[in-house]
Parts: sequence; C-alpha cells; structure tokens
Amino acid sequence: MRPAICILTLSFLMTACYSPKRDCQKFKTGTFTYSSYSNGKLIEAKIVRNDSLEIDYLDTQQPDTAKIRWVNDCEYIATKYHPKNQREKQGYQFKIVETTKDSYTFEFSKVGEAGFQKITAKRIQD
Repeated sequence: MRPAICILTLSFLMTACYSPKRDCQKFKTGTFTYSSYSNGKLIEAKIVRNDSLEIDYLDTQQPDTAKIRWVNDCEYIATKYHPKNQREKQGYQFKIVETTKDSYTFEFSKVGEAGFQKITAKRIQD
C-alpha cells in the first residue's frame, strides 16, 4: 500500500509542476488563422495584429478592427475601434496559454464575464 501512495504522490507532483511553454513575444505581431464553431457553424478567421491594433476577418463579414492594450507579455485587452453601441464598448480579454514554433493557444472572454473559449491560431505571415 505504501509504494502505491508514493507513486501516486510522485506522479501528482510531476504533473502539478508542469506548465506549458509560452514564448508570447513572438506572437504579438503577425497574421494568424484559426477555425472555431459558433452556434453550430464552423467559422474560419484571419487575424492581422501589430503592437496596438488588431483586425479580425471572420468568414465573409466586414473586418472588425480593435485597439489592443497589452497587460503583460501574454495578455491583452481588445476594444472595438468604432463601437456602435454600449455592448460593443465592452472589451475582450485574451490570454496566450501555450505556444509552439508556429502557433499559439489562447483563451478569451468578455471583460468582466466568467467563462472563456479556448482556440489555437496558426501563424501564416510575420
């Protein structure tokens, strides 16, 4: 019984200390694509981002431009550039949670709201 407890404790400690690799600096700017489901429909999107501006191209919709403010190397707040109503004035919070050579996984949600979505974006251009 004692060896089983030691093995379980050791495996727990090894997984609890794991943190995904994050090199967020190289994903602050560039052009990225991702796919996601929204209301049962597959959405293809392209993001073009520089240090303070992000343009989202969702399927065939008009481009959506947002000002971005980096909170730290891996988190930023995006707010619509020209909001049409009070609801659009509320920003979105983005957090890069893992990176690879040419992609990053991020979580996002409306500022102040619980829950988030998780998506992986792939770099298509620097």
